[in-house]
Amino acid sequence: MGKASREKKPGKMSRAESAPSSASSNAPGLKPMEEFTRRQALGLLVLGLLVVGSYFPAFFAGFLWDDRIFTQTRVVRDWSGLWHIWFSPAEIENEAHYWPLVYTTFWLEHKLWGYAPAGYHAVNVLLHLANTLLLWRLLTWLAVPGAWVVAAVFAVHPLHVESVVWVMERKDVLSGLFYLAAFSAWVLFTNETHPGRVRRRYLLALALFVLGLLCKSIVVTLPAALLIWHWWQQGRVTAADLLRLTPFFAVGLGAAAVDVAFSAFREPISLGYSIIERVLIAAHALWFYAGKLLWPVDLAVIYPHWDVRVADPLAWGYVVATVALAAGLWFLRHRIGRGPLAGVLFFAVTLTPVLGFVDFGYMQFSFVADRYQYLAGIGVTAVLVGAAAHGAGRLPSVWQKGVVGVAAVVLIVLGTLTWRQADLYRDGETFFNHVIAHNPTAREAHRNLGEALTKQGRWEEALAAFRIAVEHAPDDARDHSNVGAALIVLGRLDEAEEPFRRALALDPHSVYALQNLAVLESQRQRYEAALDVYRRLVKVNPRSPSAHHGVGTSLYYMGRLDEALDALERALALDPMREDIRTNRDEVLAILRQRGQ
Repeated sequence: MGKASREKKPGKMSRAESAPSSASSNAPGLKPMEEFTRRQALGLLVLGLLVVGSYFPAFFAGFLWDDRIFTQTRVVRDWSGLWHIWFSPAEIENEAHYWPLVYTTFWLEHKLWGYAPAGYHAVNVLLHLANTLLLWRLLTWLAVPGAWVVAAVFAVHPLHVESVVWVMERKDVLSGLFYLAAFSAWVLFTNETHPGRVRRRYLLALALFVLGLLCKSIVVTLPAALLIWHWWQQGRVTAADLLRLTPFFAVGLGAAAVDVAFSAFREPISLGYSIIERVLIAAHALWFYAGKLLWPVDLAVIYPHWDVRVADPLAWGYVVATVALAAGLWFLRHRIGRGPLAGVLFFAVTLTPVLGFVDFGYMQFSFVADRYQYLAGIGVTAVLVGAAAHGAGRLPSVWQKGVVGVAAVVLIVLGTLTWRQADLYRDGETFFNHVIAHNPTAREAHRNLGEALTKQGRWEEALAAFRIAVEHAPDDARDHSNVGAALIVLGRLDEAEEPFRRALALDPHSVYALQNLAVLESQRQRYEAALDVYRRLVKVNPRSPSAHHGVGTSLYYMGRLDEALDALERALALDPMREDIRTNRDEVLAILRQRGQ
């Protein structure tokens, strides 16, 4: 930045600075640090109240859906698990990504308050509040008009409920914290003149970027976002900008490559869409996200897939509209400034990893998810609020008060919608019934609703939900297995075998089907058959204490006590905290001692 821009007084903004965007002659820069004023203290307090008030139901929510990934893994429970989180991530069952910093927070919290949901939810809400305050400060530095209002909208927008109230989405709010901190550090670095502090701030920005990548790989878009900021500020991207950001791109691409490789190993997926189909998916998704940002109603959590047809004129309409919007903002940049195009580019670039150009697991259920635009929505929000603030600044003072009133009403409405959406996370039955009401074809919702009902002992209703899941996904082994498991509990043993056979025909290595079929055989007192199934399960999952336990109990009922003891000892070594295994082991030992063995 030039000398003149550094010497501007922070209190009064010129007409050029108050515009929602900038041309090359009025590029916004870093505003000088100001003393903490009463007005700023009030703004901070109100943002805190907005976050806590809007997300108050979160403190009473439970664990849902993918939360089982961290609540059921040993690495979070065990003191030694921290090493596995960082250096043996495959130990985390059902996790297809390498995001160790997120699991480190879960590990630490487990040591503080066990599996009490309120603690985890409170941390998520506090992280969201920290992100809100960081965003306000960053936008204020960048002289974005209406910076506080942008942060307030970010604080209470219902699209963020998934990221904040769903504990497993800690990765969104935690990665968002490091993303915004890294962006802020970069802005400070580019405006620093002291040689020693320049290097430190550069390294700080890079370190924060790496920490963000260890929370969620979507942070990989940060270097591109910084280039967009440089273009907005200067009207061009210089060779120096590219050179300084080269390490960021290298680290980001490297981390993304590792994450993609790990994900492909843990959860191989190939959806088979062509390049043209992926372009159609991406264009539609961009407009879908923008629409939900502007009109956040009917938030479905799992949105239905839309048809992807190359011959569909409407699908190409999204592509044409995207190109037309970008071209229009480009050609109008000298009249309306670069801000609108920069905001739209930030929105699109930040969403790029989840637009469908590369297959990812959630695409099996939906092309879009509200949580994916936790950071991306900032771009569009800043453009719209900035334009409104710029326009309001030209109105008479009486009308300006009216604009403030409208903004307050908007925040209240958004906060109310967020409260209502957050309240849906109080338990699995409420949550998944909401999903099904908006998307009856969501097989995951029917499956998880069934599992929530089983916890309440409502097995007939659970069986009905599992059967609907099978109707929507007849090729899913787990859904067939769930039907069989419900039939076992209901005592309908003869009916239960067929669902398990179907599940194993679809997936011979299905852990759920093997485990439940073995239980069925045991309940039918067919211990030879049960032993055979449990041994198959051991081959599929040799580190499963339940599989070895099943082998041991089957051998016990067959009278082969020495072999049973060996199997139970292996099970107990895998999970020393399992009291049922310990009890069975001690019982076998007592019998052997009585026999003098």
